[in-house]
Parts: sequence; C-alpha cells; structure tokens
Amino acid sequence: MTTRTTPRHLSERVEELLAPGGPLPIVAAGDPVLRGIAEPYDGQLDDTLLERFVAALRTTMLDAPGVGLAAPQVGVPLRIAVVEDRARGSRAVLEARGRAPLPFHVLVNPTCRAEGDSLASFFEGCLSVPGWQAVVARHARVRLRGQDEHGRKIDEVFTGWPARIVQHECDHLDGTLYLDVAQPRSLSTNEAVAERWSQPTPEVAARELGFDVP
Repeated sequence: MTTRTTPRHLSERVEELLAPGGPLPIVAAGDPVLRGIAEPYDGQLDDTLLERFVAALRTTMLDAPGVGLAAPQVGVPLRIAVVEDRARGSRAVLEARGRAPLPFHVLVNPTCRAEGDSLASFFEGCLSVPGWQAVVARHARVRLRGQDEHGRKIDEVFTGWPARIVQHECDHLDGTLYLDVAQPRSLSTNEAVAERWSQPTPEVAARELGFDVP
C-alpha cells in the first residue's frame, strides 16, 4: 500500500503541524499512515520548511523521549527520519546491548542492508505503540545509505544498538511496526519490563514467557 499526496498537500500538512509550535503529536498504531509505504523525498518541502520540520521531529523525539522518529509517525508520509541516542543507563546493560552514543542524524531516503548474519535480540519499544515492549531480533551490523537534510550522501555502517535504531526507523518508512517482527510471546508492558525483565539480555524473559532467542 503506497500513499500518494501532492507536494502542495504535503507542504500544507507540515505547515499545519508546525503552526502550534513545540512537540508534534505522535500517531498511534491503527492509523493507516503507519502502514503505508512512505514517498521518496524529492523536494516536496522547500528548504526552510524542511529545516523547520526536521527541527520539530528532533524536538518531538527528545520530548517523548525516544531515540528515533520517522515522518510517518507524525502523519507525514515522506521517507525522512531522525535518530539520536545519548546512551544512558547502567554500564552492564549498555555493554550487553552494544549501546554507544549515537549522534544526531537526519536520514533522507535511507536504505538499510545487513552486513553478515549475526543477530541480536532485545526488548524494543516504539513511540507509536506506547506502553509496550517486545523482543525483536535485529541484524547486529548494517550499512545505511541515503542523504542528510542538505542532500549530502550518507554511507555508514552501524553496529549494536545504533544498528537497531536505524533498522527500526527504516521499517517505519516501509509501513512496518516492530510488533510485526517481534516475538509475540514476549509482549510486555513497560512496567513488566522494568519489574521483571530488566536484565541486560532477554534470556530470562525467554525462559519464563516461552519464546526463542535466536
């Protein structure tokens, strides 16, 4: 399913979203915009509007708080996403997850390809599915290609948790939610994860909830 809208319509929609100022409203699961294939970005927004939109995406992501946000998550079906992770938490968890600081990136028309067969499984959440987490197996190393907001080429390898983040956001641009690729039996509330499954890795949860970890 592909959503097609005119550049004028998209510009008007973005202007309306930005008008109130502050964080943008995040679209929740069940809205069709999250299930469409986002349009390639090809100048549908003028440079000033694109700059304002990217700034608002970053504000919204950090306010949520989250480590990534794709344009469809605020109702705009364009292949644009932002990512940033300050990697806060206990040393044991950070090391187990390969979670290192990820500087702010703007991803325009990104493509994400696995490098190697290694997978890593951890609990993962989503700002469009608030209150829940589930275990997702992701490629441990990926190559991301695309552009930034200025049209400069991006060709970068991500590993560990940053690789997970960019895969999650690229999925959003193709209409995929993390629940589509998660272990269904691992689905847990945020409270349950904090109280029961806060170990660095999900092996205990796998044993107790009855799912496999690749």
